[in-house]
Amino acid sequence: MLDAFKDFLRSLSGEPIGRGGNEDNPLVAAAALLFHVAEADGTLSEVEGAKLRDLLTREYGLDPWRAEQVRRAGREADAEAVDLFRFTNVLMRHWSAEERVRFVELLWEVVFADGEVHELEDNTIWRVAELLGVSGRERMLAKREAQTRVQTQEHG
Repeated sequence: MLDAFKDFLRSLSGEPIGRGGNEDNPLVAAAALLFHVAEADGTLSEVEGAKLRDLLTREYGLDPWRAEQVRRAGREADAEAVDLFRFTNVLMRHWSAEERVRFVELLWEVVFADGEVHELEDNTIWRVAELLGVSGRERMLAKREAQTRVQTQEHG
């Protein structure tokens, strides 16, 4: 019965969501990496979770229902993953260099959402950026841009 419900959800969206259909889905890979970075310090704060949901709707044009489905699939994929390459490989195949740099900026936005940058979060973004072919310079520029954006959103 659960499989039938999952098939129903897939038919509504036109794209597989849930187990078995996300190995090559860049949005699920992105959501998994966003979760991985947000939880790198051992906790996913409420504000980090809200930022993650906001990024899925704002950056990828998903309606709230679809964003929640992608978020859940990403969280499940991250929990099952043994390494980051599984996700970065998908993004390397599907996204341009500019899209990957922008994604690193989004990772920083999630990290800055709670006002603290833990060294494990910083290190995880460094590893993800390396796997995505994003240079150290681009990573640091993305960090600065994300920090400015988050501060502007807090005060604006």
